[in-house]
Amino acid sequence: MTTYDHIQELRAELRNAVYADERRWIEAELVRATEQYEAEEAAFIADLLAEPPH
Repeated sequence: MTTYDHIQELRAELRNAVYADERRWIEAELVRATEQYEAEEAAFIADLLAEPPH
């Protein structure tokens, strides 16, 4: 599963979460997954902008 798919799954779970402790766990996991996705995105862009080897 990609990080993007994981984030989408967590958002769906959050919409259906009933209990407060469940919502807090999902929200925390969503923050971690979003941070990971942003780091992956930044690394990808850095690779695109890097000079090709000579």
